[in-house]
Amino acid sequence: MSIHATAIIAEGAVVPASCTIGPYCIIGPNVVLGEDCHLVSHVVLDGHLTLGKGNHIYPFASLGVAPQDLKYAGEPTQCIIGDNNTIRESVTISRGTVGGGGVTRVGSGCLIMTLTHIGHDTVIGDGCILANAATLAGHVIVEDYAVVGACCPVHQHCRIGKYAYIGGGTTITQDVLPYSLTCIERNNHTYGLNKVGLERRGFTPEDLRKLRTAFLVITSGKQNTTQALHTVHDMLAQGGGNEHVRYLADFVANTERGFIK
Repeated sequence: MSIHATAIIAEGAVVPASCTIGPYCIIGPNVVLGEDCHLVSHVVLDGHLTLGKGNHIYPFASLGVAPQDLKYAGEPTQCIIGDNNTIRESVTISRGTVGGGGVTRVGSGCLIMTLTHIGHDTVIGDGCILANAATLAGHVIVEDYAVVGACCPVHQHCRIGKYAYIGGGTTITQDVLPYSLTCIERNNHTYGLNKVGLERRGFTPEDLRKLRTAFLVITSGKQNTTQALHTVHDMLAQGGGNEHVRYLADFVANTERGFIK
């Protein structure tokens, strides 16, 4: 086991022999590390925190720390992080609150860049990228393979659909459609499909064609949301859609905050 002499590991912490713990790291008594994790230096792991295997955590990151919520009274809530994530300098990830379900979750294969904050009870999917200083308030959902750009504040209870791409500096106060390219010019606006990102993930030209048709129906403004969903469901019934179109329609039908058009 490679543990620097200046690291402090509390009794009760689980640290496999395959892990590397750098200088001045602090690991609390309720922390469980998976195999092959690497803490570079000055990392704080606190609370009931569980990490999977192969996570690489850079200096001054603080994971599993108490939520920034005045209602929090020290309850033993959790933070659960998956496998093979890269968590860069000065990232903060808060554990959950009783009122929000008690768990903050991060999936696997994510890149979480410098100064990102992941608030309490937030759920991050697999393969997500949170760019520098992305700021996620509590109760946010970021679905698989979504990208949140640099300096983006995300309001609590917002949902960011899978494969969405949010441009830097965009303030998110409503749900972000899956597969979308969303950014701010004068006002927040969805500019269409995240075509480049979808192609990189193996979406076929036929997938993109069907998604684009449904996307235009939902976002063009020529129909209200209820009418647009009827049109998309008709497309699906007639074979003009696919699983991605169905997911897009379900996302819109289930939105609670409304979505950015």
